[in-house]
Amino acid sequence: MTSAIVVMIPLTALVLGAVGLGGSIYETLLVDRVWPNNPVIIQPSRGGLDRKLFWGPIHTLFEVALLASAWAVWSETSARSWIIVALLAHFGSRAWSFAYFIPKTLRFEKLGELTEEQVRSARRWTRLSRCRPVLEAVSIFSLGALVFSFSAAVTRS
Repeated sequence: MTSAIVVMIPLTALVLGAVGLGGSIYETLLVDRVWPNNPVIIQPSRGGLDRKLFWGPIHTLFEVALLASAWAVWSETSARSWIIVALLAHFGSRAWSFAYFIPKTLRFEKLGELTEEQVRSARRWTRLSRCRPVLEAVSIFSLGALVFSFSAAVTRS
């Protein structure tokens, strides 16, 4: 595989990860501030956002690109630590999402108006969810460092 292609694979993952990070920031700053008091916003059956239309494709594409990046750069020892950090941060965030956030989200999407207890649970969800963009940022910055260091090594040789 040529050096240019090897650099393009993690660069693609970086761009896709940045799109996902932007989506996370959008949801955290705009959607999550409002929906516990107005659950219709996240209930597609009631005219709200269908977040699966964004998150399904972007996570799938990013994860394929991230795994392809690991495969492409693994033999380069200077890049290996960066890809390991990116993988750990992203898949840690995904594991937390599958264990806690996604099941709760699906329940909130199916409810009508929320009770006081459900509103408290929704607010807790939104507070905890603020950590996920931070984890994704670690993954993205690691990919950026990988691309920077790897492309610098390629141009030196």
